[in-house]
Amino acid sequence: MRRLEDAGFAVDSAGPGCAYFETRGVERLYGGLEPALKRALKAAGAGWDARVGAASRRFAALAAANVARSGQALVVSDERTREFLAPLPVSLLPMDARRREELEELGVKRLGELAGLPGGAVAERLGPDGRRAWSLARGGSKRRVRGRRPAAELFETLEFPEAVGNELTLRRSLGVLLDRLLARPERGGRALRKVALAGRLVGGGSWRRTVTLRDATADPARLRTALAPKLNDLPAPIVMLRLEALVLAESVGNQLELVRPEGDELREHLSEGLRQVRAGTGSGSVCTVVEVAPWSRLPEQRALLVPRDE
Repeated sequence: MRRLEDAGFAVDSAGPGCAYFETRGVERLYGGLEPALKRALKAAGAGWDARVGAASRRFAALAAANVARSGQALVVSDERTREFLAPLPVSLLPMDARRREELEELGVKRLGELAGLPGGAVAERLGPDGRRAWSLARGGSKRRVRGRRPAAELFETLEFPEAVGNELTLRRSLGVLLDRLLARPERGGRALRKVALAGRLVGGGSWRRTVTLRDATADPARLRTALAPKLNDLPAPIVMLRLEALVLAESVGNQLELVRPEGDELREHLSEGLRQVRAGTGSGSVCTVVEVAPWSRLPEQRALLVPRDE
């Protein structure tokens, strides 16, 4: 996934060994769809038995990838989706094994056979899973790939020749790790918003603490002040100490103004607080109440909670 993201693709993981990615943003860069797919195969590397299926519908792309040979990119047009899926086995469908066996016992072994059945009858016999499988056999819905936001995978590690539990040694080791981490060119001059300290205990266990900073910073003194107290939580001496930069700030610095518009400073503080909460608890942790049916008698239908990420 990181190699695909480095090549410019927006990637969404669907499970071990399977990922969906969007090509619209890079087709002009690589000269079209097929060159972009070849670049994706190259990005995956020779260590994987990589194969690519491309279609405007997710399930059709997954089916094409299952049919493709190793190192091949198979493209299925939207007009040929039903025709392409028809001879493929129902084992490609993401459904319970018992439901799949029930379909095969009824003589439905190909996607085309399932797609030809009435949708209502399939839903009545197999329930919601059967209805979804029937929809996928007919091509499925069109949904754009929403690529994940790659985490900042910057870390530095110190291995000790023997177990260390002395506070002074641990603080000096933390200072060394901070200097190394801040010197990493991958940081691009951006400040740290969320960091983690991890260690391997002498008995073989592990220890980890995360810190979400109120204001993103790259000042070693401030980072040391925020992280050093966490070392007091160590339950035993350690043989390895690791410092990770989990979330980096979006910008390198702050543009100052001579006269700031009224209310702008408050909005900036609110946005900074929102970014801090999101870094500590994840996307979607802050919501806005939006009225949709204030006339409804049911309180839960009067408003919706909409995630607020900006």
